[in-house]
Amino acid sequence: MTGKEAVSYIHSVSWMGSRPGLERIRKLLALMGDPQKGQRFIHVAGTNGKGSTCAMLAEILKYNDFKTGLFTSPYVLEFNERIRVNGENISDEALGEVTEYVKSFAEQMEDKPTEFELLTAIAFEFFKREECKYVVLETGLGGRLDSTNVIEDPVVSVITGIALDHTSVLGDTVEKIAYEKSGIIKKGCPVVPGEMPEEARAVIEDYAAKMDAPVHRVNMDDMSFWCSTLAGSEFVYKNTKKYNLALLGEHQLKNAMLALKVCDVMTDMGITVHNHPRKMGLSEVRWPARFEMLSKDPIVIFDGAHNPQGIATVICNIKKYFGRKKPVLLMGVMEDKDHGMMTGALAEVASCVHTVTPSNPRAMKAETLAEEFSAAGVPSVPHGDFDSAIAAALADAREKDAPVFALGSLYMYADVVRALRELN
Repeated sequence: MTGKEAVSYIHSVSWMGSRPGLERIRKLLALMGDPQKGQRFIHVAGTNGKGSTCAMLAEILKYNDFKTGLFTSPYVLEFNERIRVNGENISDEALGEVTEYVKSFAEQMEDKPTEFELLTAIAFEFFKREECKYVVLETGLGGRLDSTNVIEDPVVSVITGIALDHTSVLGDTVEKIAYEKSGIIKKGCPVVPGEMPEEARAVIEDYAAKMDAPVHRVNMDDMSFWCSTLAGSEFVYKNTKKYNLALLGEHQLKNAMLALKVCDVMTDMGITVHNHPRKMGLSEVRWPARFEMLSKDPIVIFDGAHNPQGIATVICNIKKYFGRKKPVLLMGVMEDKDHGMMTGALAEVASCVHTVTPSNPRAMKAETLAEEFSAAGVPSVPHGDFDSAIAAALADAREKDAPVFALGSLYMYADVVRALRELN
């Protein structure tokens, strides 16, 4: 099986759909000999920030000379991004080989696994074959019933933050969502929660107490100095250690503090994560499509924010870096997201909006989204393709001497990057 055939098989209709529950993934892994057993995981859940935090941790562990696997979702340019070892995507050859192996077991099952369950099994098998020392494992949806939650005793459980998203599946309050995310906490295994509403934190700490799992809070006072610009950020950690962070946005400083706290906890457990690898990892980490600058003239920033907390963070960054200058927006969203909240919040900071329809069956039509922005008082133009949308947004940005922000969905990233590259 080639890499292309593997991706086609994983995406095939028979595997589609999201069905919460661990029965199928447990059955599949048991047929495979439970490749996840014996591996050492840092398990990461959360509403926002988990991908960036995972990327930071994986980079830090790599520079500490630990062979490190990284499992994340979704991908933004290439499917192989979802499974990495020491910063390198799984090769097409390996993806094809491992997928063919997993397929032989999956097709024995009467109740077939979902796409994400299949991918999780592929990742576990690949990390086992690569003999990774540690695996940074990001949950897909939720935590308690997420297919990654078959692991038994993670080194550390990390919950980056709690906010409203996927409410039809996870619950319509932060307390309900916190409970679902708390499901990754295992008996006696340390927990590191990030910044979140106190009512969500209370749920997590109560769950941890029932599991005899020690909770290690991040203390933002440990950051005694910080400075953030569009060139990156720098900060002092625990008064003695100065760090440079490549990822843009003030919110990434909070993710960096969370990653460093995990390193502290691991070190206290006897897994020493030295200072130099921490500094190198944070200075070298890359995580596309999250407040990423794609162009400097004019400035084009892409951020896949698609829920209330994510949009609020983008607005804070717009005000921080651009003051009263209102950006030109390029927007595309999924129909099942809270697009009314997005348009209402972004109307405050947008000079105009160019809307597109992302390449996804769940996408809202560009015309409908433009109507919502127009109703909120923002001049809006729908576009039938990304090339015309990017060209119009860049023209407006030059005329207004303003930045362009591409927002609303990670599914837009590949099209925005391609269109921008072709125009330049």
